[in-house]
Amino acid sequence: MDSDLMPGAPVTSPEVSTASSDRRLRVRRFLWRAAGALALLVFASLMWARHSFPSDRTPEGAYLRIVIAVNRGQPKDIFAYTETRAQHACYTIRDYRKKTRDRVLQSFPEPERTRLSLTYAEEADAPDGSDVLAIYAKRNGWMNRLRQDLSGIAKVEIQGERATLQTARGTRYPFRRRENGIWGLTQFTAVLEAEAEKAARDLSLIERSATDYERAGKGATP
Repeated sequence: MDSDLMPGAPVTSPEVSTASSDRRLRVRRFLWRAAGALALLVFASLMWARHSFPSDRTPEGAYLRIVIAVNRGQPKDIFAYTETRAQHACYTIRDYRKKTRDRVLQSFPEPERTRLSLTYAEEADAPDGSDVLAIYAKRNGWMNRLRQDLSGIAKVEIQGERATLQTARGTRYPFRRRENGIWGLTQFTAVLEAEAEKAARDLSLIERSATDYERAGKGATP
């Protein structure tokens, strides 16, 4: 016996099947339209943020990116918005400390070898200049100081390659335009350059001591 003719068998009319298919089609169309509208909204928001946020080729843009780095607790992100001299000093510190540590490990006896190599390890092992900046930011409390002083922009004065940005709290931040057009904060330059000079002097002293140890070792050889 044909199951379609059996008593109690469900009967689906062509009209019901068509209505169900139409509902599913309308739901799919609605979901596709909603997804498209959401994607358009996200794209519009990104474009608005891109065009409304000041470029880092302006002192305001560089300052606001420093504010973001401070709020996120990421001192490494400040590195791109420091002046060229400060960046060079960070790399100089790293390179001198690495040479110094290597010389100590090569020629110094214990316990000086271990003690001094650990003294220079942090800067010597820094992968990049931004990591060196982060080291000194932590040591000198720069992030806490910035966090207390940063506020809205009141005014900006530009004179050639230099600029001074004054916040609503009255704090003044000096900037210098870098070769690539980005404005870099000059606030940390003096400290970093002094540390670079100290690292150079330390290497010179270590070289002399290492030479003395090597001579003493050769003299002791029968």
